[in-house]
Amino acid sequence: MAPSGQQVNLMSLPLPQLNVLKEQVDQEIEVMQNTLQQLKVAQNKFMESKACVEKVTSENEGKDILVPLTASLYVPGQMKDVNNVLIDIGTGYYAEKTLPEAKQYFQRKVDFVTKQMERVQPVLIEKSKMRQVVSEVMSLKIQAQLSQQQPGAAKA
Repeated sequence: MAPSGQQVNLMSLPLPQLNVLKEQVDQEIEVMQNTLQQLKVAQNKFMESKACVEKVTSENEGKDILVPLTASLYVPGQMKDVNNVLIDIGTGYYAEKTLPEAKQYFQRKVDFVTKQMERVQPVLIEKSKMRQVVSEVMSLKIQAQLSQQQPGAAKA
């Protein structure tokens, strides 16, 4: 595809240019797949956070819990305030929210990430189709080159 958005006849491109185009499309697909994977991880994190907020009830007040200090280190604690939670809003900032506010926050985040995933998926599908077409054109050109070389070899 030309930079200005014009379509280019792939059959008119030489094999080395087709190879460069295929490598470029492969890289774009890899970046989009990584992006989609990161979005899926973020979506799962927000959904898990929302589910945890929904489990906080007034019956939990005073109950013993394990408080994570790191991913593998916990200390015992007690639920004191079951009406408010601190949520990580990014880059080391936390915000105190009521339970309904926290649920709404995480739902907004899930919705936002889902929309981003829905934007990436069609582009990824289109790039995959483009890679398939470029690969098919490359195969046709290679077959054509081989068939031109074989009659020449038979004459010698």
